[in-house]
Parts: sequence; structure tokens; C-alpha cells
Amino acid sequence: MTYPEIDPRRVTALVVGIEEYAAGESWRLPGPADDAVRFHGWLRERGVPEANILLHLAPAEGHRPAMAHRPADQAALHHTLTDEIPSLEGDFLWVWWGGHGVLDQDERIRLYYADATAQGRRNLDLDSACRLLASDAVTGFERQSWIVDACQTFDERHGFPRTLDTEKLGAGARTTVHEQALLLAASRGERAANDPVLRSGVFSRLVQDELDRAGTGVALDPERLFAAVLTRVEQEIWAPGRSGQLPTLIIKRPGQERTLGPPAARRQGPGALSALGRVADALLDYPFTHSSDERQTLVLLLDPRLTARMRRNPAPRPDLVAIVSAHGRRADALWTLYEAVTSLDDDPERATELAASITELIDS
Repeated sequence: MTYPEIDPRRVTALVVGIEEYAAGESWRLPGPADDAVRFHGWLRERGVPEANILLHLAPAEGHRPAMAHRPADQAALHHTLTDEIPSLEGDFLWVWWGGHGVLDQDERIRLYYADATAQGRRNLDLDSACRLLASDAVTGFERQSWIVDACQTFDERHGFPRTLDTEKLGAGARTTVHEQALLLAASRGERAANDPVLRSGVFSRLVQDELDRAGTGVALDPERLFAAVLTRVEQEIWAPGRSGQLPTLIIKRPGQERTLGPPAARRQGPGALSALGRVADALLDYPFTHSSDERQTLVLLLDPRLTARMRRNPAPRPDLVAIVSAHGRRADALWTLYEAVTSLDDDPERATELAASITELIDS
């Protein structure tokens, strides 16, 4: 997807950064408001008028920006999304959102408002917001780019006393003109890492760095931006083992949707594919791995953040390759795999080969 040069005066941006929640100190997330302010500055440097930036913040105490901003509670953001943006004219819409999020049991991303509590988890249904802004309720903004730095951890694993509140925004009729690009910090079941020292989402900081390098335009090609961010994620998040999160780009065009993610080999250096094969072969030496039910037992012993999005296969070897690939070359995760396998079968000779193959993969 490529965009022609857009007049910055025809750009509107919804910019959200939520650090403080009504739920209290345990929900505090240092950084999203600072990230939002940095993105606000980027927009202003590229000529977007101040009046076109709809800045909603819930900053932490002691880190309140000097600039005027709107609240980030449900009422305020609901008004902006359903009443204000549809009434505006423009060619390009940016949406930047940083804060807590989860994936509900219907596989929908939910983004918490600042007035969310453990008992009343007020949230935005991301799919619902996209549908509204791509309907004929919005007459302009045929090109839209979203940056969402939030977790997609499974909601039921957080142990809340009640299910999520549901609010689906009303939308107009479907159109044939709107195109949306959603760059998400994490994939299904994953946590999006945050750096409390730098007061920034790890993903947000990398995105902002690439935006700063992108010249003078304000409407960037999302696929090029995604490719550049992936390179940085590989170098600065995966390689040092800071996080296993997998950013995702979703391109929505009328009647079609395309999802882009990092290829499996992206996380592997030279020689890693052969080392991966050796681990798979070592696992195949265990009789239990030839049973799909026993392989599922193995998967249940592993970190669900790593295994939730992998594609399973009924054939033993492809399935084992997928299981190992889901762990990349993260030493902690691969040794957890080793411990899980040897807990199911403690044969010493098989364990020796498995350990050697995992060491080779880590070092490759």
C-alpha cells in the first residue's frame, strides 16, 4: 500500500496514552502518555495543525505534560470516535493508542479506557472502532493508519471476577473507499513489553525512531514502516531476549483483509535452520512425540505466550518444527522445552542428544 503526498492540513490524529487507571496502582503503566506526547510532537513537526490532533491522556502523577489534553475515559473517547471524527473533513487519519489491552474469548482486541476498574473493565472493541471509521458514517479519511501498543494476552488468564464489559460502536453502511493499516505491537496471546526506566513501550519507541527517520512526509507507507520496525525488533527485542512479542500488520481494504507478520526464519541466523532440524529429529526419537495427543500434552507444559499462535500440524515432524520454531532461539524458553520433554520421558541417551541439539540451536 502506498500513499500519495498528503497535505498535513488534511490530516487528523487521534492520539491516546493511558498510564493511570481507575483500577489503581496495580494497573499503572509508565510510558504510554510520554509516547503519545512524542507522537504529537512528530505530527506537529510535519505540519499537522494543533487543532487536528485529538490528544487523550491519562498521565501518571508527576509526569503530566504542559500541553492541553483531553481525558482518556470511556465518555470522552466515545464522543471523539462516534461524534467528533465523523463530523470532520480530511484525507488521512492517524490513530495512536498506548495502554493496557487483552484479547477476549471471541478473539477481539479490547483496549482499556482510563476509567476501567477490576469490577467494571470499560474498554474499546478495536474491531468495532475500525468498522465505524471505515463505514459511511465517516465521509472522509479514506486512508487510515493505526499504531496500537497494547498486549493481546488472553483475558481469561487474568483471573478477573467478571467478564469484560462489551461496547460495540454503531457503524454506518459499508463502503468501497476506506483503507486501514493496523500496526500492532504483539500477536495473539502475547504481552507487549514496556520499559519503565525509559517510560516507554518498547515497541512504541522503535516505531517512533523509524518515524523520525522517515523524512518529511506525514502519511507513510505502512508496509515499509512495518518492515523497518521488524528489523529493529529483531535486533533490539528478540536478540537480547527482552521479549518474544511478534508485531503484526493488518491491512483492511473493502471486502478483504491481509495480515503480515515476521516469517519464521526471520528470528534465525545462519545455520539455524539445520540446527532447528536437529532439535526436531531429537524430539522424534521420543516415542510419545508420534502421538498427536501426547504432543498436545507437551504443548500444555510450555509457555502459552509462545505457543498460542503457532500453526499445528497432524504430522509429527512438521508439528515438532512448529513447536520448536515458536521458541525461536530464546535459551530460557528452549530449556523449558527440554525440561517438559524429559519430564514426560527421562531416557538419558535421548536427553543427551536433545540437550546438545538445543545448545546448537541457541548458538546458531
